[in-house]
Formats: sequence, C-alpha cells, structure tokens
Amino acid sequence: MGDMTNSDFYSKNQRNESSHGGEFGCTMEELRSLMELRGTEAVVKIKETYGDTDTICRRLKTSPVEGLPGTAPDLEKRKQIFGQNFIPPKKPKTFLQLVWEALQDVTLIILEIAAIISLGLSFYHPPGENNEGCATAQAGAEDEGEAEAGWIEGAAILLSVICVVLVTAFNDWSKEKQFRGLQSRIEQEQKFTVVRAGQVVQIPVAEIVVGDIAQVKYGDLLPADGLFIQGNDLKIDESSLTGESDQVRKSVDKDPMLLSGTHVMEGSGRMVVTAVGVNSQTGIIFTLLGAGGEEEEKKDKKAADGAAGSNAADSANTSLVNGKMQDGNVDASQSKAKQQDGAAAMEMQPLKSAEGGDTDDKKKASMHKKEKSVLQGKLTKLAVQIGKAGLVMSAITVIILVLYFTVDTFVVNQKPWLPECTPIYVQYFVKFFIIGVTVLVVAVPEGLPLAVTISLAYSVKKMMKDNNLVRHLDACETMGNATAICSDKTGTLTTNRMTVVQVYVGDVHYKEVPDPSSINAKTMELLVSAIAINSAYTTKILPPEKEGALPKQVGNKTECGLLGFVLDLKQDYESVRSQMPEEKLYKVYTFNSVRKSMSTVIKLPDESFRMYSKGASEIVLKKCCKILNGAGEPRVFRPRDRDEMVKKVIEPMACDGLRTICVAYRDLPSSPEPDWDNENDILNDLTCICVVGIEDPVRPEVPEAIRKCQRAGITVRMVTGDNINTARAIAIKCGIIHPGEDFLCLEGKEFNRRIRNEKGEIEQERIDKIWPKLRVLARSSPTDKHTLVKGIIDSTHTEQRQVVAVTGDGTNDGPALKKADVGFAMGIAGTDVAKEASDIILTDDNFSSIVKAVMWGRNVYDSISKFLQFQLTVNVVAVIVAFTGACITQDSPLKAVQMLWVNLIMDTFASLALATEPPTESLLLRKPYGRNKPLISRTMMKNILGHAVYQLTLIFTLLFVGEKMFQIDSGRNAPLHSPPSEHYTIIFNTFVMMQLFNEINARKIHGERNVFDGIFRNPIFCTIVLGTFTIQIVIVQFGGKPFSCSPLQLDQWLWCIFIGLGELVWGQVIATIPTSRLKFLKEAGRLTQKEEIPEEELNEDVEEIDHAERELRRGQILWFRGLNRIQTQIEVVNTFKSGASFQGALRRQSSVTSQSQDVANLSSPSRVSLSNALSSPTSLPPAAAGQG
Repeated sequence: MGDMTNSDFYSKNQRNESSHGGEFGCTMEELRSLMELRGTEAVVKIKETYGDTDTICRRLKTSPVEGLPGTAPDLEKRKQIFGQNFIPPKKPKTFLQLVWEALQDVTLIILEIAAIISLGLSFYHPPGENNEGCATAQAGAEDEGEAEAGWIEGAAILLSVICVVLVTAFNDWSKEKQFRGLQSRIEQEQKFTVVRAGQVVQIPVAEIVVGDIAQVKYGDLLPADGLFIQGNDLKIDESSLTGESDQVRKSVDKDPMLLSGTHVMEGSGRMVVTAVGVNSQTGIIFTLLGAGGEEEEKKDKKAADGAAGSNAADSANTSLVNGKMQDGNVDASQSKAKQQDGAAAMEMQPLKSAEGGDTDDKKKASMHKKEKSVLQGKLTKLAVQIGKAGLVMSAITVIILVLYFTVDTFVVNQKPWLPECTPIYVQYFVKFFIIGVTVLVVAVPEGLPLAVTISLAYSVKKMMKDNNLVRHLDACETMGNATAICSDKTGTLTTNRMTVVQVYVGDVHYKEVPDPSSINAKTMELLVSAIAINSAYTTKILPPEKEGALPKQVGNKTECGLLGFVLDLKQDYESVRSQMPEEKLYKVYTFNSVRKSMSTVIKLPDESFRMYSKGASEIVLKKCCKILNGAGEPRVFRPRDRDEMVKKVIEPMACDGLRTICVAYRDLPSSPEPDWDNENDILNDLTCICVVGIEDPVRPEVPEAIRKCQRAGITVRMVTGDNINTARAIAIKCGIIHPGEDFLCLEGKEFNRRIRNEKGEIEQERIDKIWPKLRVLARSSPTDKHTLVKGIIDSTHTEQRQVVAVTGDGTNDGPALKKADVGFAMGIAGTDVAKEASDIILTDDNFSSIVKAVMWGRNVYDSISKFLQFQLTVNVVAVIVAFTGACITQDSPLKAVQMLWVNLIMDTFASLALATEPPTESLLLRKPYGRNKPLISRTMMKNILGHAVYQLTLIFTLLFVGEKMFQIDSGRNAPLHSPPSEHYTIIFNTFVMMQLFNEINARKIHGERNVFDGIFRNPIFCTIVLGTFTIQIVIVQFGGKPFSCSPLQLDQWLWCIFIGLGELVWGQVIATIPTSRLKFLKEAGRLTQKEEIPEEELNEDVEEIDHAERELRRGQILWFRGLNRIQTQIEVVNTFKSGASFQGALRRQSSVTSQSQDVANLSSPSRVSLSNALSSPTSLPPAAAGQG
C-alpha cells in the first residue's frame, strides 16, 4: 500500500518509538491500547495509569488551554514517534497492468491469433509452392518480391492491435490519475480546528499530530482518536465503528473516548489527540483489511481484475461509494426507514469502516467501475445487441467465403486436394478468417466505453471550473435527467450573510437598528450578555480583509448576525466573553433540530444561576411568561399578549422575508440546585428581552438560475427550517412560486398530518396527492426532508420515475442526501457529514452552480448520442460492405488493416472529438429525457440509416463500375498476395472522407440544420478532424503494402473529397424529411420499465450487469463471493420489482466482501442478510438463484 505496506509502515513506527519512548511520558503502544477500551473500562484505566486527562496532557507535553507550541522541530518529532495522520493509499495500477487489462478484450485476442497464424504461414514456403495445380486464384501476376511481402499484413494487424491497446490503456491511466487528483483535492480541502500556542487555527487533517488540542463541534467527522477534556453536551454517532445507531454521550468522567471516523451529532468540546493515522481505530481496521486484501490477492491473482472485491481494501472503502449507507441517522426512526431501503445490504455492514474523509476514497478509483448509472445500463444493453448482430454477420461472412472457395476449387474445377497444396489452402482459410474477424471488429463499437469515460472525465474536469466537485462519476450524468431539485434556503438560495435589520425591544418595534441611546441601560446590558455568552465562542466577527469589504463572519452565521447587531449598538461582546470564559460556563444546551433553541447557564457572583436562551421566536415565546418593558422592568406576558405580538411583530417581519429570533433569560435559585437534566422545567418561565428580525438576502443570480431550471422542466422546491411566512416571502423573491399559481406551502407538522394515516404510518398515496403541487416546506425537520425525497422518488404517480437532486449542508441532511439520486453538499458551509453523504460538492455554495451541473449532465448524454449516431453509421456501412463484398468478390474491399484504422479513427478519435463538445444554454430549453427514453431516438435512427444509404450507394457504385469511371484496372478477384490496386484504394479513401464529413453532421442529434454551429468553440474537434485528414493522406500516399494502398493522383483525390462533401448536402436532405412520417423506424437502447420485463429477460439483464463477475469465474472464487452474488441478484430482482433504480443494488454489491477478512464478524451478519433478502415478499426466480 502506498510506498510501503501498512504493516511495514506500522513496524517502522514501532522501531522509532522504542528508541524515542523516553521523550514523552507515554509510548505509542500504551496510547494505542488505551484507545481500544470503551466507556467505564477506559475511565478506570486512565485513573489507574495516569490519574486524569490533565496528566496525560502533561506527559504529552501539551496544555489543555494553550495547545501545542506548534514549533516545526516539535511537530516533526511527534510525527516521527507517533506517526502521521494519514493512511497510505493502495498502489494505483501500473501502466503495464492497464495494458495487460486492455489486451483481455476478446476481439483483440482473436485478431492477435489470426495475425500470428497469418505471419507463421507467410514464412512457411512449402515444397509445392509453385505447383500450378493448387488453386485457381494463385495464378495471378505475382513476382517474387510480392510473395516475400506476405508477412506485412500479419505484422500490420499486430501493429494496429498494439495501437488500440495503448490508446485504451493510456485512457484508463489518465482517468485513474484524474481520479486520484480529485481525491487529493478533496482531502486537501478538509481542514480541522486545533489550538496551537493559544491561537485557534485551521490546519489540514493530515497535519494533526499526537498532543494537539482539537476543537470538535456539531457536524464534524473526527480525524483522529483522542480523549475528551472539556465541553458540553457532546453526543457522537459511533455507528461507523460499532454498528450501533444510538448516539453516545461523551463526558470526562463516564466516557471520554473519541474515535476517528465517528460523527459529532450534537454539542461541542475539546479533545487531546492520542492516536493518528494507522494507529487510530479506523487506521487499525484499515491495516487489517489491507493486509487481508494482499493475501487474498496472492491466492486469487487470476480473479483479481474487476472482482466484486477480491482486494478487500477496496470494499472497506466503499462505505462512500457503496450505496449511500446510513451515516448520519439522526434518530432511530430514520435508521429504520433507511434499513427498509436496502435491509439486506445494510445489515451486512457491521464493519463499515467509515474512514475519515482523510482516506475516504483513495481506492475509489478502482471502485467506480462498478457503479452503473442509467446511461451505462442503456449502453450495456445496446452494446450487447450490436455485438450479437456483429457476431452473426462475421460468422456468415466466413462460412460463405469458405464454402464458395471449396465449392469453386474442388467441385467446379474438380481439383484434387494435394498434400503439397495444403499450406496454400490453409493460407486462404486464414485470409477468410481474418476478413470475418475484421467484420466483427468493425461491428463491435468498442469506442463506446471509451466515449463514456472520456465524456464523463472531461465533464468532471470542466465542472471543477464551474464550482462542482464531482465525487461519484455517474452523478454527473444522472443530473442531466433530474426532474426535481429540493433545495435548502439558507446559504444556497441566500447569501448566508445574516444581518439584523428590525428589532422589537422595550415595547417598541424598530424598522431599522435603533440608536443605542434609545434602549434602556439595564435592557442593553442583558441583551449584550445574552448574545455574547449564549453563542458558540468560536463564532466571531473579524475586521474585513481588504479596505471597504464587509467584516468577515466566522462560525455560525445566525450568531454572527446577532454579534453584528451588538457591534451596531456600539457595544463590545469580546469584553463580556473575557469576563466569562468558556470554561466557566455552567451548563450548555446546544442547538439541535429538535430543540430549535440554544441555552447557556452561568453562575452569578451571588451563587445563583442565570440562563440565557435564544431560538426560533414562536418556540421561545411560548416559554416566556414575562417581557422587559421600556424601563427595563419585567412585566407579565400572557398568551393573549403573545398572540398579539405574533400578529403585530413576528408576522410582518416574516412577510418581509426576515428570520425572527427571540432572546430571553431566566434567573434560577442556587438552592435547591435545579435538576439540569429535566429540560422541560428548566426551559420555561423565561423573560423575553427582545425579538430580532434577521435578513439573509437572496443571492442576486438565484432568480435567473431558478427560471432556467423551470424552463428546463425541473421543479424547484424549497425545504427549510424557517417560519412559513419567511419561507414564502423568500420563495416569491427567488421565483420558486409566482402569486396566483396553484401551489402548496406547508409546514412540517401539517405535511406530516397529511401524509400519515390514523396509525401514524406514512402512506405513498397520500404523499402522491401532495408532492406534485408542493413548492415550499417550512419548519421542516430532517426526517421530513428525507420523507419528501423518498416519497417523490418512490412515486408511481407520473409515467417517468422522478429523478431528485437534493442540496444540504447540515449533519441532519445526511439521510436525505443519501436517499436522493444526486446529493449536493455545500463546500463552504457544509459539515463533513453532509459532504460524506453527497455526490457532488458545490465549492461556492451557490444554487446557480447546480444549473451548471444540469447542463453538463445533459451534455454528457448528448455527447454519447452524437458519438453513437456517428459510430453506428460507420458500423452499418463497413459491415455491409465487408459482408457483400466478401460474398460477391471473395475478398473484402476494405482490408483488415484499413478496417482497424477506420475503427481507430471512428472509435477512439471520434469519441474524443464528439465527447468533448462544450455545453450550450440551449440544452436547458428542453425537458429531461427520463429513464425510459431510448439512447437512439427516431431522428437519430433516420440520420443513421439515411447516411448509410448514401454511403453504401456510392461505395457499391465505385466497387462495381469504379474502374470504368476512373479508367483503371479492376481490383476485384485479385489473387492472394497481389499488390494493392488503385481501385480499392479509391474505395477506402472515399469511405474515410465520407466518415470525416459525416463526423461534422453527427454534431447535431435533434435534426438541426446548422451543423457548423459553435464548431470553433471546440478546438479538440477541429484538431482531430484535420489530424485524421492528414494521417489519411500519409496512409494513402505512403502506406503501400501494409495498408493495401497504392498512391492516388490529384484528380482522384478531389473526387474522393467531393463525394465526402456530398455527405453535408445529403445531411440537409435528410433533415427535411419529417421524422413523424417514419413510423417504421425503431428506437434502440432503451431501459424498459420494470413491469414490462419478463422473467427470462430480467435474468439476462442481471447477467449483463454481472459482466465483470462472469469473467471472474475462471479463478478460484471463495464461497462468500457466491453469497455476494446471490445477494446482489436478489436485490436486483427486488429492486426491479419495487421500482427503485437498480444502481443501489449494484453499488451495494461489494459490501459483503469487506467482512471476509474479519472472520469473527462474518458468520452472523451474512446469515442475517441472506435471511433478510430471502424473506422479502418477492419470490425468487430460479434462474437468479442458479446464477449465484
């Protein structure tokens, strides 16, 4: 792994540590074994061995408050002794391995064999060589030199095979390289907050060392193991390591162990880092998996290629790729919902090492081949159909050639079979075989996978410039089919720069920030303390970076808005905080999606307590029983006062699109001390200080972006935690809703009431009544968001299944992001958990970047269609020419090497040229294609057949009367090894010219007239067309015997080009024929609807999907692979029936294998998963079971 295997890495660290052990008060070994304990065991161990966490900090030479000094030598020494915080990645495949993989292609192997036989025979001169009686065609005008050149054809085929292989390997290699580049970029972007020399700094995760004091907060993914030293209400989701979905509460005296790869679900605090990289809990699991993977590879060398998980290291890594698994289940009900999604796969996952984002998908490069998107599904199907047709054609060609030859030689001319003639006959048969293989090679569009890869890789690279960081390749193309976007409001549609613009304080509603003198001094003091103390101390407002810019907001944006309000009132919040440092806070109730408020308790000098509270106004006001009047004195605040305040203050603020937040406080006696765990009693009887209206302005470019989406047939829905009036006001500003239209705006409660039956269960029919009109869902919980997304995806209400994209930034958005077809996470405001669950990260948090993603997605789809339209025309023509030519003249007019060249330009170069077309705005003017739209539409079919007719007519004309037109010798019926004729060269040249000009036609697939539109925006296209033309000149003029070409005169060249140009004119003719008249044209490459698939066909589908695994059967396959296959099969069958997309099932495929190494975990979970899968209501078709 990496430059050294994990085990080497580990042993190297151990050697280091034995020599330096004395420098620090504890060795790596001790810390490592300490981190393996949990809960009370750990507390006891710390007490016995060290005393307390402060002692550990002292031994590690760090201060709980100041952190490490941060000097370079100190950090270097720590890295040497305790290791670095990174897990060495798996070695990428070398170029030679990729070449070897490319050579596995069946057609290429057949060609290689044919070429070698042909070579062998050309060097073998039998004694009866000059025997006149051998064969009729042998008696051509052949001089000695020509017989010597017999080897050239074989050599040329080999050469072209090598070209194809190198091109394929190079593409794979650059793809892998891009992928790793992408990965490392994701990793570099991952920063973590630590304290060094008393300063809070953000450093890259890989820079963290043992002894660092890290600040952890809600939404973080812990990058290393550590001990909790101080904090409040910290709750951790450890399901990624333990499989338990309950959140674990951390405290210094009960459970101080914080483990890498786990998620902070609530609260905040500090930890001292005790283990990093391969010594952290996640690292140890990786080491086990990595070592296991290597042993496995040795056993299983043959099967290793593309296995469902022969190197288990891959599958450990699929926690990300492998089906969006449950990471951030916010509560048990969601985890249940998730499990119903894919019960079988989920239960299989006790050891789902959710490695930190640090390593997360280093090995995903080898994984992404297993994900199959809609497009890939359609392509696989199409390629298989074409391949079968090609095979049949080539077989017929060979049979006809062989029969004709034998009948002609032995029956008509009644020649005896002479032993000395055998080699010559064999040579003929080899020649026929090569022609057959050539037909096959041309028929199979092996450029297809290449085109998809190039197109996706190119798009992904370009999307980086448009602020889309794509984490799963297929997300890019799925986005083109999106029909609905569920977007967050804050930060996505709005700028996320909160400013207080209205305030209700001391019985007065101010429409802008009031003059400080107009507010009573007592009220002012309470207000400033309440805001300064009751907010995260990491939230600050810093001076602007450059003159004239806005002050920089750091931390929670809502709190920044409130702190900004304090500064606008000419007050200073820093002084209040320095008097009451974070360590002195008595108790903190942190904000979460259930409380929707945050409260902090402090101890006053007279030993009594004061609690400050802030939160959503309608929630906090319900708990207030007093309010401060103009004189700063509390007066009674009754429910009817509250209703009046809601009407007069809160609703008008909300209708201006403001977020309303209420700030309140409560004094509590010192004795008896209140029961702090009884939240309901504590958070009550509050005194309201003020209500502020915070504005979060809509991003200027959003309304235009939303208009584009709506024009493109995509419905935008806003899902927000805000008040319904605020949400509606913002939705109108954005253009999500237009006054006077028929739409729904619901609150979470109302939404839940409408979709649940009497028993409180969610019913799909009820959701179907709501979602088509729903535009705004306000005051919604994360569960509501997940329910809505699942409801829309599972809906059979429309004839096309909806494809849903979701944006999210909070930890609580995890489940919805995973459920969606495409999850967008915010790069700036997003938490690690959200990024982990997403497919695409928006690096600028901007909604208009989503529109760019839609454009790129549709562009990928169109690029593939363009390529197909071009490719299939070539294939149809070449196959028919080779076939008929062979049958009528016993020799294909296009020779094997020429065919390979045609194949190379038409496959590889064309895929480059057409797959890199940049997207245009016009892509957004049409509706999404949907899942059932065929790849090849009627228009494309019309173009393919239309151009094929033109090309065939001309080629056959040239073939049969060409010699008369050009006054040259006929090339038909030439003997074996005869020199290349001008006649056939003209045919070859014309053929290539027609393809070149047709490549320009192929740029448009919707029947547009102007095929040159925007051609110069794509330099790659122009370069390739010109380059191909140049090489063609070289081949014809100087190719000679290897390419079976003889040089042509200028006038012959001009005729070839002229016939080629005719393609463009003919293209216009075809465009005038209305497609609607051509009812007989069939479409191809559609994914059929689940209901229409008969059982046998369905299993055939499963077979296609399992393509990589079929090749695996040669190797020795371990039993769990069989289990895995059955499981996948069942899942595929089930998902087809349940109507979910089958990507999910495929992505989960390798989840099983990650356990094979951890034998202890193996037996029970696998049993569970199988029984789960088998007990599902669908009966299992025998074929599916048989395949496993």
